[in-house]
Amino acid sequence: MQETTETGAKPKSAKPLNLCLVVTILALLVFSVYIKMQFNAPANFTDTVAFEITPGMTVREIADEAKKQDLVQSGLILYSILTYSHDPTDIYAGTYIFTEPTSVFGVAKKLADKDIEKNLVRITIPEGMRLTNVASIAAQTLPDFDIDAYVLEADELEGYMFPETYFVPPSFTATDFIALQRKTYEENIAPLRANIEASTLTEYEVLTLASIIEREANDEESMKLVSGILQNRLAINMALQADASIEYIFDTPLNELPEGQLATELRETQSPYNTYLNTGLPPTPIGNPGRMAIDAVLNPTPSDNFFYLTAPDGTFYYAETFAEHTRNIANYLR
Repeated sequence: MQETTETGAKPKSAKPLNLCLVVTILALLVFSVYIKMQFNAPANFTDTVAFEITPGMTVREIADEAKKQDLVQSGLILYSILTYSHDPTDIYAGTYIFTEPTSVFGVAKKLADKDIEKNLVRITIPEGMRLTNVASIAAQTLPDFDIDAYVLEADELEGYMFPETYFVPPSFTATDFIALQRKTYEENIAPLRANIEASTLTEYEVLTLASIIEREANDEESMKLVSGILQNRLAINMALQADASIEYIFDTPLNELPEGQLATELRETQSPYNTYLNTGLPPTPIGNPGRMAIDAVLNPTPSDNFFYLTAPDGTFYYAETFAEHTRNIANYLR
């Protein structure tokens, strides 16, 4: 017979309370496991990371940069460890090399121990360089760098070998350098992917057009103006007529060609990279563009122009019609 209270009401069940307690305990267990995992090394750690701390960086900035470069899973945890377990004022500016996955405690200890790599070498890859030129630059500094291995391994990666000033160990190989350049590319392109998806071009087409702009223009303003003109041409299926693509065919700077050869080759060279004979973009990038040229593709300066030229002093002149362009040629190139 079920008990009743003096008023005749049935006692309240304890089941809802017990269920809440079980859910809370499970949530705490899941949270504790998650937090514990945050102390482990990131699963996407690359072969070698050169982590640079510049003078004036705060502990928060150091921790955020470590998270950005996939050294740790949680910048907040690294910040907490550096702040409460070490003296953050003792962290030296310099480059710290991580060659294998390391827990957040290991990263903090390396930074706190001032374990700076003192023997790094500097390699500057200018914007717009093609793979063969990148390989030659790196080989001048790295004794173990194999030019042929680099060109072979990066054969399908023209456009993705991000130009930058790199600080690397002298023992870096071609494979190491490719991995670092690809990682740097990803760090720079990731914030732009939403804009790329919103554009009419694929990511590869953005790189291809940016590689042309890199060689056709010389500063941010001219890059954006030239980008707008070339995209005007693409929109009406008009040939781009970019001299830079011809240079890619020859593998020789245009200013080193014998007088008159450029005009002849522009008319006669049968190649998908000849943007005088073919409409649309060439099949691949003609070099490795930097962030400014990529931004110019995504944010072109709109205009009604379809022509441009560069005078010997570097000044750009733009025109809407071929007649105007012809006058610019007569005024500034002859």
